Amino acid sequence: MSTFQRRAHEILEAAPEGDRVSRALDYFIIALILLNTAALILSTVRPIYAMAPALFQYLELVSVSIFVVEYLLRIWACTVEPRYAHPVYGRLRFALSPLLLIDLLAIVPFFLPLLGLEDLRFLRAVRLLARAARLGRYFRGIRTLGTVISSRGYELLTVVLVLAVMLVLASALMYFAEHQAQPDAFASIPEAMWWSVITLTTVGYGDVSPVTSLGKIMAGVIAIMGIGMFALPAGILGSGFLEEIQRRNRGPQVCPHCGGELED
Repeated sequence: MSTFQRRAHEILEAAPEGDRVSRALDYFIIALILLNTAALILSTVRPIYAMAPALFQYLELVSVSIFVVEYLLRIWACTVEPRYAHPVYGRLRFALSPLLLIDLLAIVPFFLPLLGLEDLRFLRAVRLLARAARLGRYFRGIRTLGTVISSRGYELLTVVLVLAVMLVLASALMYFAEHQAQPDAFASIPEAMWWSVITLTTVGYGDVSPVTSLGKIMAGVIAIMGIGMFALPAGILGSGFLEEIQRRNRGPQVCPHCGGELED
């Protein structure tokens, strides 16, 4: 393992405290991501894009080139870590990690039009989301959110499943209550799901609403249930954040006998 490879890994991944080169690179990548995000947003405003289309294209080309070099360097230097030590399988494992997949998604949309796979709206959405998500590598708060969601995945999945059941039941009930009175608005259970979604989320656009007495009663009950159900994810995430902050403030727990770090 070369000294240059280890140094590249330190700069890109886990530099020691006070490493100015690593910190400068982090700031540069953050600034580049923010600049790209702003440029991508402004490029959708036609008068602004028409003023300097070449500037937007040049910025995209330079940025993608930098991201590609950074991505390849990360994969090349990852074998410094023992878990990725194998020159082939280790790099493959590293490339399939969540952060590297996000990095790849930020790059790939640029090359797809060259292969004839061009859907500008879809590619812009993927590119914007991926590059914004890359900020999670550099901001502790975003990483904390990811940790909390991961640790509370079972509870959040349970809530999602309950909401899905509620959505189907609410749509079915409103279809049978309102179909005769409003055959166009509640033409089928799948079409009634639009009303269920905007009611359960307490948005209530008003473009579709019940007119029968039974439908209005059920709509009120469903709306109240929606308020309660959508408070559950907030409570789960709130308690998860509190536990994560307390865990970090406590620091690692050490065994009094062997001095090793204890798992939570």
